[in-house]
Amino acid sequence: MQTYFNSPAEVVEANMKGAQGKAALSARKMILLGMLAGAFIALGGAASSTAAHGIADVGLARAVSGMIFPVGLMMVILLGGELFTGNCLMVMAALDGRVAWGRVLRNLVIVYLSNLTGAVLIAVLLYLSGNLNYSGGLLGAYTIKTAVAKAGIAPAQGIASGTLCNFLVCAAILMAAAARDIAGKIWAVFFPIGAFVIGGFEHCVANMFYIPAGMLAAMNPAYAAKAQEAYGITTEQLGVLNGWNGGCSLLFVTAGNVIGGMVLVGIPLFLANRGIRSGEK
Repeated sequence: MQTYFNSPAEVVEANMKGAQGKAALSARKMILLGMLAGAFIALGGAASSTAAHGIADVGLARAVSGMIFPVGLMMVILLGGELFTGNCLMVMAALDGRVAWGRVLRNLVIVYLSNLTGAVLIAVLLYLSGNLNYSGGLLGAYTIKTAVAKAGIAPAQGIASGTLCNFLVCAAILMAAAARDIAGKIWAVFFPIGAFVIGGFEHCVANMFYIPAGMLAAMNPAYAAKAQEAYGITTEQLGVLNGWNGGCSLLFVTAGNVIGGMVLVGIPLFLANRGIRSGEK
């Protein structure tokens, strides 16, 4: 009987074959594709903030963001970017012995730093573009508010929220692999990514954009004043926006993303499907 999508076992197999290709990439290609992926995710974040910044109701604002943010991962999947959170699924190929653990670590480190470079570049360009002037500087204030919340996240919250986030992101990536046409891939990405944004979960690559963008916005007196006026952001809260707090926050969220992608998605799906792939029951 003809099927119109790939089975879970076929998706796992395809992911492991893809991981072999990822592990074999030269450092130059990893850097270029990693920077592109960081830029794609950042642009999705920038567009979603622009759309939601004037909405007072939190649930509605997140719903609007959730409808727009998925474009970032869609670009990554359809154009072939290297994304740290999705590459956590390389754990399946490592467990199967197809890729050495050292090659997985090499890929994740290079891609992580490249994602950071691409995301920060978009944050700088966004600031210079005048985008944050929208609504009389309210978008700049909203960017500060978002960054303050993310930079000040508690360790346990960052890890738990990051875990939930990458559970959904990796599910979206594998669901997209199950689809056999572009429309199917787009819809497969849209709903899980929309769910993570609406849920307010933390994605390390997205935060590589949100936190630097907020730091840049906070350097603008007009945006800082608007943040105090519109959201009650104090001088002490603005002090949270520094490299140390931002870096620590990223580490907590990254740890959660690794747990969500590797431990909660990659390993269980590998264990459930490797027997099917080899003909075992």
